[in-house]
Amino acid sequence: MKLLETLTQTPGIAGREQRMRDLILRETRGLFDETRVDPIGNLIAVRHARPPKSTAKKKKPVKIMLAAHMDQIGFMVRHVDDDGFLWLQAVGGFDTRNLFARMVTVCTEDGDIPGVLNPGGKPIHIASAEDRKKVPDLDAFFVDLGLTGRQVSKRVRIGDMVVIRAPFTRVGRMITAQALDNRIACWVAIRAIEQLKAHHCEIHCAFTSQEEVGCRGAGPAADSIQPDIAIALDTTLCCDTPGVPSTDSVTRQGEGAGLMVMDSSTINDEELLRTFESLAAKRKIKAQRTILPRGGTDASTIQRKAAGHRVMTVVCPVRYIHTVTETTHLDDLHACRDLVAAYLASVR
Repeated sequence: MKLLETLTQTPGIAGREQRMRDLILRETRGLFDETRVDPIGNLIAVRHARPPKSTAKKKKPVKIMLAAHMDQIGFMVRHVDDDGFLWLQAVGGFDTRNLFARMVTVCTEDGDIPGVLNPGGKPIHIASAEDRKKVPDLDAFFVDLGLTGRQVSKRVRIGDMVVIRAPFTRVGRMITAQALDNRIACWVAIRAIEQLKAHHCEIHCAFTSQEEVGCRGAGPAADSIQPDIAIALDTTLCCDTPGVPSTDSVTRQGEGAGLMVMDSSTINDEELLRTFESLAAKRKIKAQRTILPRGGTDASTIQRKAAGHRVMTVVCPVRYIHTVTETTHLDDLHACRDLVAAYLASVR
């Protein structure tokens, strides 16, 4: 879990993924045969086929693309006022009910600065009953760095990255952290490939950029790779909690890797769905079919590129998604890793 902890604690919003790229390159040294960074910021890592010595080499191995987006939701500084307070531009989708009284990190060229995020307005002691009912828009939130306006203006620039700070914590059989969406997928891809002793396919692992603002990186990556099959790795809703009807649960915690039938932007390849399902049953890996009524993954962009690509989406169930207490069950995390590894080893 140390790798997953490091992944979740490393800032990297859409369009500002440099730290994540550097971290993944360090952690995967020797795992891939080639790596490159494309103009939009995707890190594409290639692992050539490694067939058993007793097996005759294929002339052209099946080319598998794994897509794991490495960006997280966050903010950029859009304004620094005369008193040194920072005003923010959202980069990705937030529910402002989850933003009250948070610690943040402001990432500047001169180093990271801790700050406090809160909405403007009166504290509860002097707020009216009507004031307490209001849920402020993002425009009402500011960051307090505890510095003078002059000090802040010297250190912070428009466009600097801001991320919420939250710990990585073990809670029972669960892991709770910020940015499990989608650092889980980066972890799954790395750990799955580490498990492979031999494989006939050629693996192109695309750690994609800017997914949280419209799946922007996956398309250029697919254009470059031209895969025979693409597997998007991501997280998905797990709403098996109080206050949500069972019909809207999407996935259930502890029931294994999610095999996405469809979401609002992609209908996955039926044959691939059945292949993953059969493989899970054969290897006794927990798996569950799932449909996401709203939202999508990198699979949507990949599927539509060039003449079209066969796609499948494997997702890890996450409770409280797009908050700083995103929570996943260890059984589901390990099931995703094991199923992806088993699939890669099975491709001929």
